[in-house]
Amino acid sequence: MLPASRRVDNAWMTLEQRGAPPAELLSADIYDSWMRCISFGLDTLRPPTPEFVSPAVLRQEQQRCSLVRGLALAEMHTLHQQIAGSNFMIAFANADGLLLDIISDPSFSDASNAASIRPGTVWKESICGTNGLGTAAHLKRVIVVHGRDHFFSRYNNLTCIAAPIFAPDGELAGILDASSDCVSRQAHTQALVAMAATQIENGLFREHHRGNILIAFHNRGEYLHTLSAGLLAVDNEGRILAANRAAGILLHGLPASPGRRFADVFRTKFSTYLDEGRRKERQRLEDDVGSQFVSTIENTRQFPMIQGVSRPRPPLPKEVATQFVSDDPTIAAVVRRVESAAARKMPILIRGETGTGKEQLARHAHVASGRTGAFVPVNCAALPDSLIEAELFGYAEGAFTGAKKGGAGGLFKEADGGTLFLDEIGDMPVTLQAVLLRFLDDWTVRPVGGVKRQVDVLLVSATNANLDESIAKGRFRSDLLFRLNTLEVTLSPLRERSDFAKIARHLIEKVDPSADLTESAIDRLTELNWDGNIRELRNVLSRLSLAEPGHLIDETLVDNLLGPASSERRPERVSGSSGLEHGLHEIQRAHVLTAYAETGNNISKTARRLGVSRNTIYRALRDKQS
Repeated sequence: MLPASRRVDNAWMTLEQRGAPPAELLSADIYDSWMRCISFGLDTLRPPTPEFVSPAVLRQEQQRCSLVRGLALAEMHTLHQQIAGSNFMIAFANADGLLLDIISDPSFSDASNAASIRPGTVWKESICGTNGLGTAAHLKRVIVVHGRDHFFSRYNNLTCIAAPIFAPDGELAGILDASSDCVSRQAHTQALVAMAATQIENGLFREHHRGNILIAFHNRGEYLHTLSAGLLAVDNEGRILAANRAAGILLHGLPASPGRRFADVFRTKFSTYLDEGRRKERQRLEDDVGSQFVSTIENTRQFPMIQGVSRPRPPLPKEVATQFVSDDPTIAAVVRRVESAAARKMPILIRGETGTGKEQLARHAHVASGRTGAFVPVNCAALPDSLIEAELFGYAEGAFTGAKKGGAGGLFKEADGGTLFLDEIGDMPVTLQAVLLRFLDDWTVRPVGGVKRQVDVLLVSATNANLDESIAKGRFRSDLLFRLNTLEVTLSPLRERSDFAKIARHLIEKVDPSADLTESAIDRLTELNWDGNIRELRNVLSRLSLAEPGHLIDETLVDNLLGPASSERRPERVSGSSGLEHGLHEIQRAHVLTAYAETGNNISKTARRLGVSRNTIYRALRDKQS
């Protein structure tokens, strides 16, 4: 039998000679796609010019898809970290194949075949032929388009893996794609992309039904907080509102459609189930044909029972809800996911550069979890190797030389009922990593020289290190990473956030409530490097408030304190940003300049109109001048 590459080559020859490919030489999906391309009147020898929408249409569609886009961007950053090597691009398109966002390696961005792969490009099959985004949109399932599977030869050196994303109502909400050159193709990428798409779908489901009762269930308890868990949304009367795809698979065709009742599917009485769910984290469920499930009510605290009547929990107090600024769509999606994970006591790993607010997000997770115990922060990098185990897990009296009388309970015991925040987890010694891994298996603390005991801890970890690189060098255990990152999120650096002004005003209010920032001061601050991110911004604002206590801080004061603007401006970044800010290399610079002119050369209005940060506008203007 001919190898796959030879079969596709022969199919191409037959297509060019006879105008149609032989079905036996191609997979069914690729053959059907080629036949659709032929019916569209596409000619392999005359590829059409790529189609782009106007900047205004792109902005409008990005805004319309803000929720799914925010969730997708968070997953795209995670995918980009998970897929090793170079020459990779992660893309997100709407249901019509309009490319909204990309994250790519510089090597991929510079490739000639990537010239038309940028936000605003339309990737329908009827325009671009067989391709990952367009073909997945048509098939509504995961598709791999490898090399010469593409209908047009300009993309023959690419491998594209695309997965559809479905909204809670079953409609197509978007497509996620991972593309690389054929040499860099990785076998596990398809599974990672499919998992990311499912994660986005579940995020949409939870967001859409955040005001309803959400039930997660699975046949096996260890899978209850994984992507394979079923999700049901029900109202206070037990009417089913929606079920995710995993729920449909687990229930094997039982009537879990909207409008049916809890009692139509499960043998447990709904009121009994709710009452027990408020007392237990997990409970058993039996469906109408006798299948057994482990389940949990994800948002138990949102529906406290008062004389048998459920009512929604009031929102977090304003002073708590506003502690972590998240007006940026990408950050807002991250915060929503962290809140949901914290409510279910899922281990959370927060990545990000120094000063991006990892501890503040961890504290927000603690508050969102509703836990009554303490928030206990630990800097793993600051503890001597020989003392970390004793500090975390405690020790008995006389366990070692220097142990204090009566021993010590340890930080895990101190955090019992609350949250333990392990900062700089990447600096934890490998020997202790094994001990921490054992703890995560059964949540049992084993004090040095003492008696073991179970604790109830929400574990949040953070790092600014490249853990994947540390794993490759043997400095960090991969099995520990998989236990720490049940939910993994990445905080964008300050220079990539679109809510800079909100962050600056929030910080100055904390530093000096009597001070304020003018628009010109914020515009000037936006131009700075901010290698130290939010922490550095807080320090600069503190210095400014001391220079002019109780007054408006303007651009002149900023310049007097920090020096001329030209020395502080940041060089243009090549890759790793999101949305329009990521696309200065991908989206024509004229789009930004046009909006700048249309707003009367107003930096702030242009940034708000385009949905980007001010430094994006400054870079465009600086490039124009050069």
